[in-house]
Amino acid sequence: MSEVFVGRQPIFDRSQTVRAYELLFRSGERNSAGAVDGNRATADVLANTFTTIGLDQMAGHHPAFVNCTRELILGGTLMALPKQRIVLEILEDVHPDDELVAEVARLAEAGFMVALDDFVFSPAWTPLLRIAKIVKIDVLALSRAEINRQRRLLRTFGVRLLAEKVETQEDFRHFHDMGFDYFQGYFLSKPTVVRGRRMPSNRLMILELIARLADPDVDVEELESLIEADVGLSFKLLKYINSALFGLSKRVDSMRHAVVLLGLREIKRFATLGLIAGIEDKPAELLKVSLIRARMCEQIADALGRGGGETHFTVGLFSTADALMDAPMADVIASLPLSDDVKMALSDLSGPLSDVLRIAIACERCRWDAGSEFGVSSQALQEIYWDGLTWAELSGRGSAPSHGG
Repeated sequence: MSEVFVGRQPIFDRSQTVRAYELLFRSGERNSAGAVDGNRATADVLANTFTTIGLDQMAGHHPAFVNCTRELILGGTLMALPKQRIVLEILEDVHPDDELVAEVARLAEAGFMVALDDFVFSPAWTPLLRIAKIVKIDVLALSRAEINRQRRLLRTFGVRLLAEKVETQEDFRHFHDMGFDYFQGYFLSKPTVVRGRRMPSNRLMILELIARLADPDVDVEELESLIEADVGLSFKLLKYINSALFGLSKRVDSMRHAVVLLGLREIKRFATLGLIAGIEDKPAELLKVSLIRARMCEQIADALGRGGGETHFTVGLFSTADALMDAPMADVIASLPLSDDVKMALSDLSGPLSDVLRIAIACERCRWDAGSEFGVSSQALQEIYWDGLTWAELSGRGSAPSHGG
């Protein structure tokens, strides 16, 4: 039996706010089909995962969708899972006979929310539709006309509708307008490109500052000037260094003193995170994806023995710049003071820095064997992935460990 690894994919509401995560269990085998065999994804595997990783780390305070086979539903062990945190997602190949319907009803009565996966209506599913709260429709598997027909039919059951495999912002808008309640897919990291529209100057200025901070040749004087130019950022930094965390006997009132105490690298990292947090007109999850990729690229580069962790961090951080700016990546990076190698990795995943970014993005999609050709094990990538998620979450609260920590 090969190892089983777990990833996650966010589920968004109509305002692109995360409302839940689907937990994705995958085999670590190089030649596996990807998904873990249903009979092996038992409650024991789930319970072990919750114990070793922790549900809070996997999903924060959000509910977690878990795929359920017939064997898992009838096995009697789901009751051991935290009912208020788990959404039981019944797979489309489960036969909805009387035995299964009775057990699903018992689980729902106990407090579990029930969702139906990859749904296409047939009368046999009517009993489960009366129990389920959410129905997921694979928008790549059906025509737009058929999706609309399913939507109208399902609305009579009072369920909420989730569009899955939404891959572009255009698709998101289409299914949003159609009336879907929730959305799942990689659309968030894709830009909404409108020809002739100028890039938002406030966001562009922030990215320009971050790019300058990322320059390994930036000196102390310029760093001070960059931070002092942003009053809010300067205030946050001085408040941070004068907090009880540092226990300083004398108050720090100048940026120069702060740089001396924290060190150039730590100051640059703090300023970068502060600037990212200042982007207020984009979904919080998109900013989190930027941070996760940045941390992962840094750690993957270290695992590969590449060095240049700061540069790889920058590549990961800017890998969603097109989505942040709603403009083609080539247009965004043309105006930023980034090295040619960084620009190559961002524009078309080429050049010496691209391998690391490819691996980081593959981990988002639970392709744990992506580092095997470079000698990085699936287990190592799983640990890097969860470190990235944890670090990004802590960064959002202003309490992330330092660079390389």
